[in-house]
Amino acid sequence: LSVNKIKTRFVNGHSKSDEASVTESTVESPVFCCGCLRRIRGWIPVHYKEEIGQILKLAGPVVISQLMIFLISFVSTVFCGHLGKTELAGVALAIAVINVTGLSIGSGLASACDTLISQTFGSGNMNRVGMILQRGVLILLLACFPCWALLINTEPILLAVKQSPEVARLSQLYVMIFMPALPIMLCFFLQGIIWPTVLVGVVGNILNALINYIFLYVLDLGVAGSAAANSISQYSLAVFLYCYIVWQGLHKATWEGWSADCLQEWGQFITLAIPSMLMLCLEWWTYEIGGFLAGLISEVELGAQSVVYQLAVITYMFPLGFSVAASVRVGNALGAGNTEQAKLSGKVASICACTTCLSVCSRDIVKRVADIMILYGFFHLADTFGVMGGVVRGAGKQKIGALCNLVGYYFIGFPIGVSLMFPNKMGIIGLWIGLFTCVLIQSLFLVVLLCKLDWKKASQEALVRAGVQLPERKEEQFGLEMRGNIPAVPYILNPMVPFILNPMVPHILNATVPYILNHTVPHILNPTVPFILNPTVPYILNLKVHIF
Repeated sequence: LSVNKIKTRFVNGHSKSDEASVTESTVESPVFCCGCLRRIRGWIPVHYKEEIGQILKLAGPVVISQLMIFLISFVSTVFCGHLGKTELAGVALAIAVINVTGLSIGSGLASACDTLISQTFGSGNMNRVGMILQRGVLILLLACFPCWALLINTEPILLAVKQSPEVARLSQLYVMIFMPALPIMLCFFLQGIIWPTVLVGVVGNILNALINYIFLYVLDLGVAGSAAANSISQYSLAVFLYCYIVWQGLHKATWEGWSADCLQEWGQFITLAIPSMLMLCLEWWTYEIGGFLAGLISEVELGAQSVVYQLAVITYMFPLGFSVAASVRVGNALGAGNTEQAKLSGKVASICACTTCLSVCSRDIVKRVADIMILYGFFHLADTFGVMGGVVRGAGKQKIGALCNLVGYYFIGFPIGVSLMFPNKMGIIGLWIGLFTCVLIQSLFLVVLLCKLDWKKASQEALVRAGVQLPERKEEQFGLEMRGNIPAVPYILNPMVPFILNPMVPHILNATVPYILNHTVPHILNPTVPFILNPTVPYILNLKVHIF
């Protein structure tokens, strides 16, 4: 009996009955957690669940692809760090100059496509999507010239702000070698495919690290080799992505080749592109200026600001992903005339961003730069409402977003931060307090703005941008009126392009003009009867008749 008792004991002194109780408790714990999760999921409405899935499908790959793009310059900086302090400083300043005078401007201009392409795609006018891309490519290529003018003068600019002559010389060398890659880098922002960008980014980063190693350690090319490696990597991203698009035929639905029509309607693109650029640049430049101001205090403050800034860039990728997803979903919904879906997408994207970024502010980050990171945790949480900026772009309200950033950063946040930074001697903690105040006020303003937004009007504006209908002010020119409860919707179509009408909208045509449909049968319309066309048949107009 005693032997059996001994056999029933374990080394730690627990019996089988004890083990059973422990096992039951460990089993009950995950079961209890799963039950809680099921209850929480049950509280979420079905349409919210579906939208969360769509948002995550877009946001996840965007986060990864943005990290891949960021890592190319980061890897170049790491390799140059082994060359010496002067070389590292020169490369770091060169990348900062490229970001301020090139990348931020091009990325901001390309953000106009967040509005135009998403709304046009949602309307179903696929041919116009390719036309918008062509306009974007031409406008960004032209934007390279003023950017190049600034980049050529990198050394004088750095000397004017009291940088070391040797550091300024190395920065100029890096920038001059990188300049040919600027057009490719800017046009890369125009594409909208997601997972292929992730795959291409992984391959590009591996190639970038390999080329940096060969140029810096095998060929001993120094800073020039690092710049050449970065430039080659940017071209490789474009080549790989182009090959993938052609291989998979992703362009067939929206691309019919270059057309002279891409030289038209630049005003619409630029009207959105310039506010989009200001919206992004006003925010981006604030952090670059903050680094410069930190350097005026001490090297310790500059080093701490550099660490916080790099961490801020990485953690911002999460709200950026949800911002892009919100822009796409809201734009698609407005282009399709679905205002309820647009409002739902904006709400769900904001909720997802807040939930995700609560988990990003981890203890590991706080331990690294403790004093600043405690404050940055709150800043990052407030910054997640920057997802509203994506909703603003999707709705085509970039002017309001640009004005919000101008007032928030340069009239509220920056003055508070600088006053705490220097007169109160709080260092970069004061700067981040000012930025936190700015971001919090901005977030509250954007939330109120989107709650008060006239979504029906935004949907009508989206249909105009998508080329589906004309602005309301032009209706009188065509003699169109409201007849009963049926709205008169004028259309101007390319006479050589088939156009499929929206099946939900009756179209009243000018009753005095003969219309040649399918090149064969003239139709003189009854002036009192609306003529409803077959929504599934493409109609090709006679070249002499362009009002439809």
